[in-house]
Amino acid sequence: MTLEAKRTPDDRFDGLPDWPYAPHYVEDLAGYEGLRLHYVDEGPRSGAPVFLCLHGEPSWAYLYRKMIPVFLEAGARVIAPDFFGFGRSDKPVDNAAYTFDFHRNALKAFFERMDVQDVCLVCQDWGGLLGLTIPMDYPDRFTRLLVMNTGLGIGQPAGPGFDAWRDYVANTPNFDIGALMKRATSILTDAEVEAYNAPFPDNSYKAGARTFPSLVPTDPAMDGVDTSKRAATFWNTQWSGDSFMAIGMQDPVLGPPAMTALSKLIRNCPPPMEIADGGHFVQEWGEPIARAALKRFALA
Repeated sequence: MTLEAKRTPDDRFDGLPDWPYAPHYVEDLAGYEGLRLHYVDEGPRSGAPVFLCLHGEPSWAYLYRKMIPVFLEAGARVIAPDFFGFGRSDKPVDNAAYTFDFHRNALKAFFERMDVQDVCLVCQDWGGLLGLTIPMDYPDRFTRLLVMNTGLGIGQPAGPGFDAWRDYVANTPNFDIGALMKRATSILTDAEVEAYNAPFPDNSYKAGARTFPSLVPTDPAMDGVDTSKRAATFWNTQWSGDSFMAIGMQDPVLGPPAMTALSKLIRNCPPPMEIADGGHFVQEWGEPIARAALKRFALA
């Protein structure tokens, strides 16, 4: 059965600052027929390392605009999809359509469609909650990890900061996404705030943004817990790639305590790069992070 979904008009994305990238789409992912998924795909199509950049809630691939040019400058390929419900991807209107497995399986189907090797997973927020569960299924394809302000949902409480955020979204169904991004990232210009608002012409487009906080696996009975626990074991005992971690130190939810715990979980994770002024959306301070990561990976 085809899901009812909204498609943001293309002209909402015209003239966004620092975003020259042509849209790419896939419309026939197995199990997601009738839904169109958007992604950025820049750089060499073969013979280069691939940086797979995964955004979180309630952002989209635009969040990586300060990191993509650095990766491209180093000769890499960059692939940055928008999850269903976000960015230029289609947005199912029914809150119930959004589940952990709905998004994880879509991400796996997309990854298999792209058929890439020598991949660096670049992730933050839900990009990590979902993305960190992917390499264990394709261990020969992932060689590097760049991880920022995220975690694995292994059925443990995420703390009072997250509880307050989840309650806010649950009780504010038409929350202003651009204003939220501005509060969390005071360095944004008005034009950048509008770029984060662009995917959401009105409240009917926001089912994903409304639903994602309630899906974080913070209770042992929630969907995604078993998958995330398997991923935790993978990162702790089987991961053999190179890693780089950056922390936005002003993040009240997934800041230093959460990231310190994650760094101890990831096998051979080096000491993190601390972005003193950086908040939850630390990619907004992303250029020096990308350059430091490339140096760590001996790609620059």
